[in-house]
Amino acid sequence: MADKPGKNKVLILGGGPNRIGQGIEFDYCCCHASFALREEGAESIMINCNPETVSTDYDTSDKLYFEPLTVEDVMNIVDIEKPMGAIVQFGGQTPLNISGSLAKAGLNILGTSPDSIDIAEDRKRFQHMLKKLKLVQPDNGTATSPEEAIEVAKRISYPVVVRPSFVLGGRAMEIVYDEKGLTDYMARAIEASPERPILIDKFLEDAIEVDVDAVADGETCVIGGILEHIEEAGIHSGDSAMVMPPHTLGKDTIETIRKNTYAMAMELKVKGLMNVQYAVKNNIVYVLEVNPRASRTVPFVSKAIGVPLAKIATKIMLGKTLKELGFTKEKKINYVCVKESVFPFIRFPGVDAILGPEMKSTGEVMGIDTTFGAAYAKSQIAAGQNLPDSGNVFISVKNQDKRNIIFIAKKLFDLGFKIMATSGTAEVMRNSDIDVEVMPKLQEARPNILDLMKDGKIALIINTPSGKATKEDEMKIRSHAILHNVPLITTISGAQASVNGIENMMKRKKASVRPLQAYHLKLATQGAR
Repeated sequence: MADKPGKNKVLILGGGPNRIGQGIEFDYCCCHASFALREEGAESIMINCNPETVSTDYDTSDKLYFEPLTVEDVMNIVDIEKPMGAIVQFGGQTPLNISGSLAKAGLNILGTSPDSIDIAEDRKRFQHMLKKLKLVQPDNGTATSPEEAIEVAKRISYPVVVRPSFVLGGRAMEIVYDEKGLTDYMARAIEASPERPILIDKFLEDAIEVDVDAVADGETCVIGGILEHIEEAGIHSGDSAMVMPPHTLGKDTIETIRKNTYAMAMELKVKGLMNVQYAVKNNIVYVLEVNPRASRTVPFVSKAIGVPLAKIATKIMLGKTLKELGFTKEKKINYVCVKESVFPFIRFPGVDAILGPEMKSTGEVMGIDTTFGAAYAKSQIAAGQNLPDSGNVFISVKNQDKRNIIFIAKKLFDLGFKIMATSGTAEVMRNSDIDVEVMPKLQEARPNILDLMKDGKIALIINTPSGKATKEDEMKIRSHAILHNVPLITTISGAQASVNGIENMMKRKKASVRPLQAYHLKLATQGAR
């Protein structure tokens, strides 16, 4: 660093225009980077081109360049400002994709090196690293043509998850169940990402996904938070609800996740933030992907534990250590935080509200309380989905979910709800002594479920899509639920969590409200003992 700290200049590369899959969470991190640079006496220079963000406010950074995030534009600014380096970790995938070219052009990339970033992004180099560390990942391969893709899928077996590499928010990502679906997908995906290979992974059905956010200084790694997805594998991490700390994973599994995270952070020589996505199935912990950058969950985790992870990461990039910054141990919270996603379906009449591997959410909220049920219920209220405490519940699920729906329906019935269902689902419930009213198919008789929704007589809908091709009736039901503001649940795991939340609300009668700072204060008091 220069002799005069006030003269040190650092570029912060933002996320560029907002798009689904990359948004305000990266802007949060960029702003915290500016604040940290100010605290360290460095001059912050923000490069971003979105007028809707806080990072482009005139008083957030010392200087703002409202320019596109391209190699040429960034290097033009470098020629003018001559900074000591640039921070690329906080703008999502956009600045990460150009970090290698910027480094080759002579720009000093602060924090994790472009080579380490490339190891995490390049499928073959990443595979080599995992083998070296003796870590497990789902069977996978890459393809640049339909023929190659078919060969890979035959080797690892269907179903497979397919996606272009280096894309945002799971764009063009799909779960494919057969060769025809794969051939159709390849024709579209090559068009979306012609210069990059298509990534093909074995899809782990019914696995539990886990997100981990950590911060490292090259020598030490500290986990900020371990978040268990509430929805099962196959739903994009940006759309899935998450709970912290994990509420169904065993101690051994969590310890394996910790060890794997530390090992990868050290191998990649991470300086700053790192996000890892895991899948857990049959007690095996699979590594899905590693992102040596800020993730969309960094603001959530930071608020949950009361530690500004993006600020700490920025100071590490300037040469500080975790020990110097006083963050050397993972925070163990004794309350529950639930992250829920907010969706724009109400803005698009007729759209199907089904979640999948391609991200659809446009925001997120937090519910916090001492129990999972209460925290989940609060998250639903914040997301605009008010869980009912009485009324009619309509249930229609695919065949493989019928066994699990029995316990959910029984609990709702015991709580005083009236159960309505389609004939197939109703038959399963009656066999388990659940009193249920059979609803006619849409074309068979009136009033049907659409009529009841229109008349305000349905309090909740649980509908899991059947098979690869969603039935027309199911799609109509889901789109009408959105239109008439009826709470809609499309996964069994989401239904289980919702029933937990409903039961908790009915017991408490009234939600307890405490400021976030009260939880942090309790955490600090316990830590001081």
